Amino acid sequence: MHAKNVIGREGEDLAVQHLQEAGFVVLERNWRCDLGEIDIVALDGAVLVVCEVKTRSGLGFGTPLEGVTWEKAARLRRLAGRWLAGHPQARSGGVRIDVVGVLRSDTAPAVIEHVRGVD
Repeated sequence: MHAKNVIGREGEDLAVQHLQEAGFVVLERNWRCDLGEIDIVALDGAVLVVCEVKTRSGLGFGTPLEGVTWEKAARLRRLAGRWLAGHPQARSGGVRIDVVGVLRSDTAPAVIEHVRGVD
């Protein structure tokens, strides 16, 4: 596995832990279709949350949250629709797009930032 993939996987694991500690119920990880991938699908109460995770090991390319462009957010909305089409039982209290940014370091604990309701 490439170093970038290892860093991304570690970030996703930290994001899942963060979401579960916040009371989310994780339904699925790394769901894929022809449009792309959803990192995490979860429930926040009755709200379905499609969550993008961005992990960085430094700020040379900006913060992790800066890695989610409006194009990526639009793709996530399309992916959410595709996921719901295959899981009609999950329709309930609406759908939200969240982003979890993970800034990890070899010398300090990771910094996790969770933004709810990205448009």
